[in-house]
Amino acid sequence: MADDVTYHTPAKTAPAAGAADELVHLAVDEAVATITLDSPHNRNALSRQLVTELADRLDRAAADDAVRVVVVTSADRVFCSGADLSEASTDGMEAGTRAIVALQRSIVAMGKPVVAVVRGPVRAGGTGIVAACDVVVAAEEASFALTEVKLGLAPAVISLTVLPRLTSRAAAWACLGGATFRGAEAVEMGLVTRAVPADRLDEVAREVCAELATGAPQGLRETKALLSRDLLDRIDARADEVAALSARLFASDEARQAMTAFLSRGR
Repeated sequence: MADDVTYHTPAKTAPAAGAADELVHLAVDEAVATITLDSPHNRNALSRQLVTELADRLDRAAADDAVRVVVVTSADRVFCSGADLSEASTDGMEAGTRAIVALQRSIVAMGKPVVAVVRGPVRAGGTGIVAACDVVVAAEEASFALTEVKLGLAPAVISLTVLPRLTSRAAAWACLGGATFRGAEAVEMGLVTRAVPADRLDEVAREVCAELATGAPQGLRETKALLSRDLLDRIDARADEVAALSARLFASDEARQAMTAFLSRGR
């Protein structure tokens, strides 16, 4: 079974016909569904469009009986730059925070293993997607940072998945300092499963997917349910609270000023 499963490098997977404007692509090969974030203009920020499309691609992969393993990765080096601050600074995050909670829950609740393949930078909200995945394979040079604190925010909605993955000391350092850490450190902290040299990332991702795909569908589904039970309980119990907190912080004067300043530096 393992030898029959192929995980393709995202650059080799072309969007479907008529999908030139889509930001998230879905390609299925044998038992592996690959979902690729492809929004280079904002470094795969969690815009309304990207979140909506990612949720749809996850649903489609979950519903495909031929799929046993789901991969989430990026077309370019940046995996995800976090919330789309241009949207947040003008439209607020009332709906956005709940959509990101739902996205994390969808990954955790899916009855198939979800593998994040991380080539490069992951910031803020993108870390929630990584943490929601069951297995994370990252390049050693990939960088991670929970930068919310620097903008007068808190990693509120992503705390649902990020905090259970990290040790308490690692969580305090990462969340309060907003410092950047690399793939090997992320393994020690509990966020990443394996960190490998960049030139071996696709090879290792193929191996991981092939091994996971040897599981029988019922075995994968029921085992995933056991592994995810506590995390799902946490999401369901705290979703409303953290979504409200996140929306309130994004709407605050302090955060709006910080986001405006940040966006001005990028122009």
